[in-house]
Amino acid sequence: MRVLVTGATGLIGSELVRVLRDRGDEVVTMVRRTPRDSSEREWHPDRNFIAPDALAGVDAIVNLAGATTGKLPWTKTYKEELIWSRVSATKLLVGAIQTAKKKPKVFISGSASGFYGDTGSGAASEGDLRGTGFLADLASDWEDAALEAEDSVRVCLVRTTMVMSRAKGALGRIIPLLKLGVAGPLGNGRQWWAWISLPDEVRAIIHLIDNKKCSGAYNLTAPEHATCTDVMKALGKSFHRPANVPVPAFALRLAFGEGADELLLCNQKLSANRLVESGFTFEHPTLASACDWVAAGH
Repeated sequence: MRVLVTGATGLIGSELVRVLRDRGDEVVTMVRRTPRDSSEREWHPDRNFIAPDALAGVDAIVNLAGATTGKLPWTKTYKEELIWSRVSATKLLVGAIQTAKKKPKVFISGSASGFYGDTGSGAASEGDLRGTGFLADLASDWEDAALEAEDSVRVCLVRTTMVMSRAKGALGRIIPLLKLGVAGPLGNGRQWWAWISLPDEVRAIIHLIDNKKCSGAYNLTAPEHATCTDVMKALGKSFHRPANVPVPAFALRLAFGEGADELLLCNQKLSANRLVESGFTFEHPTLASACDWVAAGH
């Protein structure tokens, strides 16, 4: 299979490219420069340009392009980048799909658990309405742009939660503090944190590529629910370090503005039922197994 991947240098994209190539697929990546070889195609979402042959021979597209929401605080200028790097880039891809003579079979497009806003104590499922806040607006607009391709191709929306990685992402900042024994709950620690291990995130994306019956939105989240305190304690146990130094909510808000509330302090509790019902099995279904996997890489 020839799979085109945007956002191929990011946390999820780089691992996805590796796994796809390991299983024998040909991977084509989108780059914002002159391509070095046939494995690269050029585009410039900020200038609404995509190479005419970008989708030539492509069987599947995985759209993970987007500036990181983890760069805090969100300035007005950076918010604009968060929007165009997702929404405009997705519209550009969809336009290319619609005009392609031979269309890909499936379009997997990124989204985020931020779609639901603050979930409260209930586990949000894919049929729930969007929430409120900047991230909910962003994810909703991102999904709407992708769904414009539904008449041309099978579309899956992957609502990604906190991805537990050994080096990058959210844990990339927490692990060094944890090793020093100065990590702990954020705010009161009682807020729900949806999570998924990096191997399961990538496996879930490939599962959606391969399964022709899958379409629509999927929560990419592990089946075991956990609070912020649960996550920190589990990481501490796996790393054999204390994790009981709390960071007050006011300090997070002072440092990170609205991003503190929408990324760190709000409830994100999601149901994994739809993904499981599609036949997906988790390599790391429990928080302990995911944290042990993270710690094994250090």
